[in-house]
Amino acid sequence: MRRLLVGLLMCWSIQIQAQEKSKRFDVKPAVHWRTFWMSTTYPEDFKSDYSLGTSLSLGAKMTLGPNWSAQVSYRGFWNVFSSDIWTYDPLANRRNRYETGLYDLVHPGKDAFGSWENLNVQYSDAKWSVALGRMEANSTWINPQDGRLSPTFFEGAKASWKPDRSWELSAMYVHRFRIRGTKDWFRPGETLGIFPTGRDSYGQPSQYYSHTSSDRVTVLEAGKKTGGGDLSFSQTWADNLFVTYWGQWVKSWEHKSQMTWSGGVQLGYQHGMGDGGNPDSLLRYKNPEDQNWVISARIGMKTKKVEAQLNLTKLGGNGRWLSPREWGRDAWFTFISRERNEGYQSVEALTTYLAFSPDDAWSFYVHSGVHFLPDLSDAAANKYAFPSYRQVNLGVKHQFKKIKGLDFHLLVMNKEALGEESLSPVQRYNKVEMIQVNGILNWKIN
Repeated sequence: MRRLLVGLLMCWSIQIQAQEKSKRFDVKPAVHWRTFWMSTTYPEDFKSDYSLGTSLSLGAKMTLGPNWSAQVSYRGFWNVFSSDIWTYDPLANRRNRYETGLYDLVHPGKDAFGSWENLNVQYSDAKWSVALGRMEANSTWINPQDGRLSPTFFEGAKASWKPDRSWELSAMYVHRFRIRGTKDWFRPGETLGIFPTGRDSYGQPSQYYSHTSSDRVTVLEAGKKTGGGDLSFSQTWADNLFVTYWGQWVKSWEHKSQMTWSGGVQLGYQHGMGDGGNPDSLLRYKNPEDQNWVISARIGMKTKKVEAQLNLTKLGGNGRWLSPREWGRDAWFTFISRERNEGYQSVEALTTYLAFSPDDAWSFYVHSGVHFLPDLSDAAANKYAFPSYRQVNLGVKHQFKKIKGLDFHLLVMNKEALGEESLSPVQRYNKVEMIQVNGILNWKIN
């Protein structure tokens, strides 16, 4: 793939040199510097951790002609300082799952490393856009999930077509991933298990890591703007694992008082396919007989300075709804940063969001919710032995006006278990009874 792209770039560069001045080869620098402080504090019986990491991506965006362009970038990572984040907690016998994700989970303990990110060629005109190579992932269930030092990238192809102003059709083919928390590129099946694997449906530690066969992921999406709201549909087809179908409707209504009301509904359906990643039931990722459905709804309002939302989600069916944590964040309305509701047979969630933006530079928000999960003893329905919980995120965002492209985000998160059930160390550590502080400084030029 890399040799092919380099060859294409050389051929187009030679061709462009012969064109008139207005279509001449042009190069613009692309820089992304990101510094991330994360600390997670538990009760005294667990170890608490902290880390300050930084990454710098250097690259370029190249114009190759009136419709052709290319991107290339390389990112370096550095653990500036941290606690002993790679050691297991002695009580829970588990490794930290937050601060370690800033670095390379496949090669734990490395304080400095690097990775190629963008390396692609693109064609675009009034109706078509086509890209080949390595680029950021951005679809319903495969997305950047930019909650660490770098987003998720994929290697493959994507295309979109806009036949008119109301329709957009797109497709994405994934050959390999470079997921956040790694520096290497992997086939889809090889990525599963890099993040915590939980337990299998028999209650034993899952063994699908390095035993999952899935060679490709294909995504088809369609969007339609209508007078009755915006409609979107997607199909995420993960070879030998599952197929997820997704539909969404959102609409906003402007009020005379300069207030905008909004509402939305999401519907999803997922079923297993193939042998679930492995013909051996003890090594497979997904039960091929799983069938799940989900409905999510939102109502909200927005003024010039205030935004508020109320969100609901209900998940049901047979078996587990699985969407690899390595590939992206949840698409449903009730998603709250720093946790996902995946790996469950049923979920009932209620979340609220309230934000205040006094001006263009500052924004303050509260994101909270309660999430009711299956019984902890039901391994088949609760993959991660996660208790029902409530979560509160407090955040501040600031956009610096004097330095273009520089912004800061402070996020303080707390998760606590619901009810008075006695929880084991494994059911608490990395899950609830924690306060986490995230300080993120970004500077981006492109």
